[in-house]
Amino acid sequence: MISEKLKKGALLIAEPSIMGDLSFNRSVVLLADHNEEGSVGFILNKPLEYTIQDLIPEIHSKFKIYNGGPVEQDNLYFIHTVPEMIPNSIEISNGIFWGGDFDSIKELINDGKISRNNIRFFLGYTGWEAGQLEREMMASSWILSRNIYENKIIAKSTTNFWKEKIVELGGDYLIWSNAPENPILN
Repeated sequence: MISEKLKKGALLIAEPSIMGDLSFNRSVVLLADHNEEGSVGFILNKPLEYTIQDLIPEIHSKFKIYNGGPVEQDNLYFIHTVPEMIPNSIEISNGIFWGGDFDSIKELINDGKISRNNIRFFLGYTGWEAGQLEREMMASSWILSRNIYENKIIAKSTTNFWKEKIVELGGDYLIWSNAPENPILN
């Protein structure tokens, strides 16, 4: 059963067939939580034009902000690898943590104690109600993948991340790896 394979810390790679979906076309999502009530994830490879300083001027840093998903895009979320520095963090898996005390983060970034390799910020998140992600998996909207990068995924370049994951799948997916994002441009 798919729900037995879905778990926190896994990656969801958007199937090439969902190209028409503006939110998820060519997305790689880190599943931050999955339980009987639903699922939460963050799109890892959709950088926005904003930096953290654009949104929070008292943070003196140019860390990129990513589109985490279509839900609550007016809220800032973050994942990180330094729970010992950020109180109230929740472990996702493999040394990746979600949330925590934001005042600590502001201070740590301004003091140069956290680098962009330790934290990633998102506007919004991706959410599924109970059973919704399982239905999407059965409809072949997502490909489930193990997070081989573990906590180093935060520092992973996002430029060709979806393409890299599609190439890893091989077979019929290889043809999609070089297809243009917008097929009309082909």
